[in-house]
Amino acid sequence: MTRPVALVTGGGRGIGAAVSDRLAADGYDVLLTYNTSSKPAEMVVDAIRERGDDALAVKVDCSDRGEVGLLAHHPWMARGIDVVVLNHGVYRRVAGERMTMEDLAATMATNFEGAVAVWKAVQPHLTDHARTVVIGSQLGVRGSPHGADYSASKGALHAWARSLAQAVGPEGKRVNILAPGYVDTDILAGDSPAKRAQRNDEVPLQRVGAPEDIASTVSFLVGPDSSYITGAILHVNGGLYLP
Repeated sequence: MTRPVALVTGGGRGIGAAVSDRLAADGYDVLLTYNTSSKPAEMVVDAIRERGDDALAVKVDCSDRGEVGLLAHHPWMARGIDVVVLNHGVYRRVAGERMTMEDLAATMATNFEGAVAVWKAVQPHLTDHARTVVIGSQLGVRGSPHGADYSASKGALHAWARSLAQAVGPEGKRVNILAPGYVDTDILAGDSPAKRAQRNDEVPLQRVGAPEDIASTVSFLVGPDSSYITGAILHVNGGLYLP
């Protein structure tokens, strides 16, 4: 029996790596993309294959329309794509009053326009009941004093995904947004012990999230138990932000 296929952008690190691993365990063959370094992505693939599942890593700069176009012609596309997880992104910590138009354009090109471009590229290959999960952010709803460009890109991503859900719903396809709070990834890698303790204290559940917390929610959103959920923004943040 042929296994369904999941595409995970930014699948070699952090949240993307955990999502790739979880979807493989759930029964998907996973096509994951990376941009700057192949080694972490290959380590994810190797771990999945050692377990007896299948995965493949491909180099795609989601801000590069040429590379995204090549993804659309990847041999796995012919199998049909059942799940798309748009997870890639950049975070530069640019305060609102210091943000330049160049800062905004660069972040939007990857986080927002890159996500739209990937989805459009694979759209012809989506199966009838394909599910898309967009990894947004709490900052796309509440804003950020030190990440204005990032917040703007995620806010745009949320609005686009909700619009897309309305457009493709009659076709039987679903689109949802998962908005994490603090998650233990490279973005928080520079935290001092005091800063990490502060973050933990800010969260009502008293801990920073793990990538696996996000991955398990993605698993829910692409599974049968969420079959009547589309266009939702699901906040997964331990109670840090309650809209």
